[in-house]
Amino acid sequence: MAKEPKKLDQLFHDTLKDIFYAERKIVAALPKMAKAARNEDLRAAFEKHEGETAQQISRLEQVFEMIEKKPQAKKCLAMDGIIEEGQEIIKEYKGSPALDAGLLSAAQSIEHYEISRYGTLRTWAEELGLDEAVKLLQETLDEEMATDQALTELAESVVNQEAQPQVPARICRHSASVPDLAH
Repeated sequence: MAKEPKKLDQLFHDTLKDIFYAERKIVAALPKMAKAARNEDLRAAFEKHEGETAQQISRLEQVFEMIEKKPQAKKCLAMDGIIEEGQEIIKEYKGSPALDAGLLSAAQSIEHYEISRYGTLRTWAEELGLDEAVKLLQETLDEEMATDQALTELAESVVNQEAQPQVPARICRHSASVPDLAH
């Protein structure tokens, strides 16, 4: 007997388990990132997003309920890798002016992954006729996009400048009034 092909509802469920795992990893990583951050605004952004992430996990649990599935995590190697990179930045740049720029970059990698997942899940929920799930997933997608934008503004206004302190311009001693000693 031939195996029945998997359908969109199964892919939706598998992807829901993936982002559920990812969000739980993120909520565990954010306090470490906040503790490592040197810039107070960046620290506050990480702390704020920790609270949002807890709410996002709650919304995911509601979506699982809507499809009559138990909330369950499926190992997400992508998120494990992104978080591991963030941990390496903390170790390698501890005490460095570039630490916060590295942390912010790691945070945006997380946000971009989440934006991709939530956008996909929202679209699939529409296709599957899961109207209430669409609303919950869109709410989370909007939060992720707002967090990404806030991180971009923080990077551009402060964090990147703090990572590369200005070096005074070198005084050039060459000018038209300097005699050519080669003649």
